[in-house]
Amino acid sequence: MRRRRFIQGIAAFAAWPLAARAQQTMPVIGFVSATARDDTRVAAFRAGLHEAGYDEGRNVAIEYRWAQGQIERAPVLVADLLARQVTVIVAAGSTAVALAAKAATSTIPIVFSMGGDPVKFGLVTSLNRPGGNVTGVSFLVNLMAAKRFELLHQMVPAAAAIAYLVNPSSRTAAESEQPEVEEAARALGHPLLTEKARTEGEIEAAYTNLIREEARALIVEGDPFFYDRRQQLATLAARYAVPVIYPLREYVAAGGLMSYGTSFAAANRQTGIYVAKILKGAQPSDLPVMQSTQFELVVNLTTAKALGLHLPDRLLSIADEVIE
Repeated sequence: MRRRRFIQGIAAFAAWPLAARAQQTMPVIGFVSATARDDTRVAAFRAGLHEAGYDEGRNVAIEYRWAQGQIERAPVLVADLLARQVTVIVAAGSTAVALAAKAATSTIPIVFSMGGDPVKFGLVTSLNRPGGNVTGVSFLVNLMAAKRFELLHQMVPAAAAIAYLVNPSSRTAAESEQPEVEEAARALGHPLLTEKARTEGEIEAAYTNLIREEARALIVEGDPFFYDRRQQLATLAARYAVPVIYPLREYVAAGGLMSYGTSFAAANRQTGIYVAKILKGAQPSDLPVMQSTQFELVVNLTTAKALGLHLPDRLLSIADEVIE
């Protein structure tokens, strides 16, 4: 009887789908983002993994968690991934998410992608020698704020005042981006109107107020909250006929006028490559923080025409992409 049960057990195991058994031995990546689900980011991340020999569902599994713009949820989402015993954590697109991951574990490798300075925020000891269990990709979106101000000034040189839309809950903006914008405004002698928004209603109120205050152009801060609401921002800009510059191409693809910043796709692809290196045995402390060097100016000609803007030839000549 015992021998029969033993043989039946062996047969049952052999019948268990191979895919199910393979799943048990796959490394699991915990992917947590401050934004709503973003297929563009996921595709770029998977491309980096694939380039290094990993494909989701074949030899690696990925558990996704999306904070939906609610940064305060980051610690809970990270804790959930740790409970699932993930092999590595990806903290995507936000300093706050990276900080939550670092606070939660000092042993599981963490790979971030973020716009702020990881040394300034205490995530790594230095860019070349990160130390500890954290490394990643800094795509410098917050450090390009002054250049965005200059480009917007070229687009609408007659604007008496320029507005700057910020999320008051964003520590990254307060410590990295906002001082740059303010300094650029002083250098060009432009009054700067700072508008604050942390809800969709406050975004609409900000547009109403900047029109009332006669600010005729707008810079949008590089924050995940605004990234999730890029369609709303583009719609309001069209309604109020406000020229706006954004930090990433994805805003322009959604109907925004112009963007200047790092290639988001390139940064997320590099994140995938770094995760693959860790899965192959590399230590985060040995992987220097990558700094994106691929910057792009993207202009939407259709939006410019709708706003009645004539784009300067010099601006068009330096654009990396013109959307028509």
